[in-house]
Amino acid sequence: MLARIFPDRFVPVLFATILLASLLPVRGTAVPVAQGVSTAAIILLFFLNGVRLPRDEVLHGIRNWKLQGAGLGFCFVVMALLGLAAQVATAAFLPAALALGFLFLGILPSTVQSATAASSMAGGNVAASVVAAALLNLIGVIASPLLFAALAGSAGAIHGAAALRIVAILLLPFVAGQVVQRWLRPWVLAHRGAATFMDRTSIAIAVYVAFSAAVVGGIWHQLDAGEIAITFAAVAAMLALAFCGAWALGGLLRLRHAERITLLFAGAQKSIAVGAPLAATLFPPATAGVVLVPILVYHMAQLVISAWIAPGLARRAEV
Repeated sequence: MLARIFPDRFVPVLFATILLASLLPVRGTAVPVAQGVSTAAIILLFFLNGVRLPRDEVLHGIRNWKLQGAGLGFCFVVMALLGLAAQVATAAFLPAALALGFLFLGILPSTVQSATAASSMAGGNVAASVVAAALLNLIGVIASPLLFAALAGSAGAIHGAAALRIVAILLLPFVAGQVVQRWLRPWVLAHRGAATFMDRTSIAIAVYVAFSAAVVGGIWHQLDAGEIAITFAAVAAMLALAFCGAWALGGLLRLRHAERITLLFAGAQKSIAVGAPLAATLFPPATAGVVLVPILVYHMAQLVISAWIAPGLARRAEV
């Protein structure tokens, strides 16, 4: 029965992770340790991706301007406009900072590890997913605060250290994996199960650490039932438009099935890993927590949706 409800066994793991974070969130001195574990998992994930992806596929991913351009346009233009529309639609019903959170959600870059892992599980072009994750996150360091300033009418800045962190945890491990590919790739390909376990474990750790911070910040006590319902409804609308829009755009551009899958997850997913530090930079602490609510809800929901639809996409790719 559970297999019918959850097409992928990772979905109930995500729900269990959220429940665990709600009941036993990371607190105090354990927070830096948990964040370090999450960062280490991401580094290992991209190192393994670098080891197992042939260089010709990587170079093809970089040269695929149609796919990468579509990902950039959808992530930073289409999604930003969707976020702005959601802000305007909810402004009369939600606190100003909470409504502003939908615009903030729209201007964020895609996820790092989960978009690549979802694309891999769905049979997408993993090399192009790695390239897309790198481009979207590196460009997002500059583009996200500028887009927010342009659309919200307020200035924002982000530390150069954030850009260095993206390079350190995403690009450098991947390059290192490419360097040692000749020696380690046969072993990694022979242990695909371990690589898949690492993909999913990285996502679960990121969810637990991110949602723990929200629980400690009082996410369950700051909003009344009506505001929570409106927030969830608006997030659901954005999710539906994002996933359907990214998939439709891939069809309009006549992308191959594997590349269409890559665009789906790279374009529709949004990163709490970038959103949290960016919010802390742009807003005072009291406001940042409320602004983050939409991206927290969206982030959790996109992982469940991605895990739910990935097996079906993989089966279609095999036909």
